[in-house]
This record gives sequence, structure tokens and C-alpha cells, in this order.
Amino acid sequence: MDFVADIGSFLLKAAIIVVAIGFIVGLLAQAAQKQKKSKGDLQVTHLSKELNELSEQLKIELMDKKAQKKALKALKKKKATENKEKRLFVIDFKGSMDAKEVDSLRHEVNAILNLATEKDEVLVRLESGGGVVNGYGLAAAQLQRLREQKLTVNVAIDKVAASGGYMMACVGHNLMAAPFAFIGSIGVVAQIPNFHRFLKKHNVDFEQLTAGEYKRTLTLFGENTDEGRRKFKQDLEAIHRQFKGFVQENRAKLDIDKVATGEVWSGQEAKELGLIDEVTTSDAWLMKQHKGFDVLQLQYVIRKPLSERFAKGMSVIIHTLKTSLTRSDVSQ
Repeated sequence: MDFVADIGSFLLKAAIIVVAIGFIVGLLAQAAQKQKKSKGDLQVTHLSKELNELSEQLKIELMDKKAQKKALKALKKKKATENKEKRLFVIDFKGSMDAKEVDSLRHEVNAILNLATEKDEVLVRLESGGGVVNGYGLAAAQLQRLREQKLTVNVAIDKVAASGGYMMACVGHNLMAAPFAFIGSIGVVAQIPNFHRFLKKHNVDFEQLTAGEYKRTLTLFGENTDEGRRKFKQDLEAIHRQFKGFVQENRAKLDIDKVATGEVWSGQEAKELGLIDEVTTSDAWLMKQHKGFDVLQLQYVIRKPLSERFAKGMSVIIHTLKTSLTRSDVSQ
């Protein structure tokens, strides 16, 4: 009986391995075929349907059985005839320090511009504490493309839109924030360590050759000079002036000198200063708007590299095999 059990256990393990290999080969073939066509996928979620269904389900659950039947019939009829002329496109931007999410944003904006009419609107649910100037400058430029197409751009901030995040947010026609969201930080900062004294103490020489007076102003390993610091500060001031000018251009009534100090304010304070137009959450605003719009959430998902997906698939299979082997050993 033990021999038969061992044979059965061996066949089970062999079958699992064969199935796993077949699964991996199929996955690789399918992934390789898709990889050639596109780097990602545009996912569309009908938020208006979800919002309507949730509220209708709650109403129906509170009815008696006879009323429920009538309500369900009426709901099916309503779905068949409902056709809203205006669309509200919802895109989410949760920005990191290097603003790498701008690649997905670009695809989402492209999709909207290829489809939207002047009747449609856009809601950007934005969350970012800022980051690199060039990355967030490009992200703000992507939102500007929507304005140039004559689309109304609404921006909702539930948690934070600071520095580069606010640079993006101020592009919106209508800017809203939750009461305790962090808003502002219209300023520029740069900081780098300097190891010159450490290297000098340990008798390590550092050579740096440049062509151009200001090719390198401050350095990590060389000795920084007052002239280099002056030029570096001058460059920061130039970026700050450009930042202020961009905000002022998009929010003409704002007292830019009062708010461009690098400070951060809560949503309520930001409303009083003119940094935003309305104190509310994105959910509350959507609940008010969805009855007049067909609300569509767009999300461009960048497909992970084939090697990464393969490694993940292998780890799952290995874990499954280990679990199977462990159970088999215990049963024996």
C-alpha cells in the first residue's frame, strides 16, 4: 500500500509540473504576442452605472417583495432607454517624485482628445506632493492640452497637491479640495551633500573637468565656491519665477506674491486664499454630477516586462509545488 501511495504521489507531482510548464509556455506565447502590439492597456470603467446601481440596490432592498419586482422591471426599462449626451471622463494621477506616471497620463489624455466633444468634461483626481520640475512641467502641459481642446477641466484634491502637484492642479477651470488636504508649496528646493572635507581628510583627490563657466555650479565631491552657490541660487530663483508666472496665468485673480512663499495650507485655508474654488471631496462632487453625465473612468495600465511577469508566475508555481510536497510528506 505504501508503494502504491508513493506512485500516486509521484504521478500527482509530475502532473503538476507538466501542467505548470504548459501554463508557463502558454503564458509566454500569449504575452509575447501582446507585447508586440502595445506597451499597455486602456481600461474603462462605467462609474455612472456603478453609482446608479448601488443607490438603486439599496432602495430595492428596503422594499417588500411585491414592490421589489416592480422596481426591478422599471430599472431594466430605465437602463434600456437611458442615453446621456454629455460624458465626464475621470482620470487619476497619483504622482511620485520623478513623475513617471506622466506616461500613463499622456495616453489617457490622448484617448480623451480623440473622442471628446465640447459638451464633455474631465475630472482629474490628483494626489501629489511634487517632485522634479521637468516631470511635473510635462504633466501640467498634458492637462493644458485638454483646455486647448475647449474641454472643461475639473481637478479634485482629496489628500495633497503641493509644489509640482499644485502646478498641475492650477490648470483646472474648477479646482476643489477636501477640507484637510494639503495645498500650495509654490516654491523650489534643491539640496545636495558635499563630501569634500571627508575626502581631503583621507587624502583622496577629486578631479572634475568642465567646458563652460557654469557647466557645474555645486558638486558632491569638489570644493564648492561662493560663486557656484550664487549661480545655483540664481537658477532656483529663475525656476521659481517661471513657476509663479505659470500659476498666475492659470489663476489670474490670485495674489501670487502672497501665496508663492513655499508654504502649505489646508483646503479650507486654500479656499480663503484663492488657491482653490471649492471645499469638497471628489466623491461628493461626483455624486452631484453623475446624474447629468455618463461618467467614464479611464486608466492606462502599463504592462509589466515579460521577464517580471515570468518571474512572478514562476514564484507562484514554485510556492504551489512546495505546498504540495509538504502536504504529501505529512500525509505519508
